[in-house]
Amino acid sequence: MKKRRPVVECILCSIVQGDTRVESLKIWQNEIISVSANLYPYNAGHLLIFPIRHIRDYRQMSQEENSSFFQVTKACLDALDKLYEPLGFNIGFNINDASGASIDHLHQHIVPRYFKELGFVDIISGTKIIIEDPLITMQKIKGELVPRLKEF
Repeated sequence: MKKRRPVVECILCSIVQGDTRVESLKIWQNEIISVSANLYPYNAGHLLIFPIRHIRDYRQMSQEENSSFFQVTKACLDALDKLYEPLGFNIGFNINDASGASIDHLHQHIVPRYFKELGFVDIISGTKIIIEDPLITMQKIKGELVPRLKEF
């Protein structure tokens, strides 16, 4: 069951700032980009990558932010491949309300995918059973990702 969203101006900015009102699954951060496990994942290993600077649209990213995003995304994919051995990934942004964006801060989702994801309970009840606690996901990925981003 989802918890009530904390009353903060921006949940991702609050994660960056270490605001204790916000539950954080931050894995890695530098002065440009932050990586977090998703608190409400579609699959184990569901990550969020977002710029430190509060922007709403991909086209607002600077060249440095865009380059960093690309490099961090590659490192995340490599770490997820090693840990979860997915058959594919969904990678994308929801920009603005009409796209389904629920957070007003640009962020990219990386969702590991598998051919046999849906089970009986998922289909019949319209719910999703999470097979891994997001806190465990965060710890596992941190151990694999941080060394990959050491020089970054």
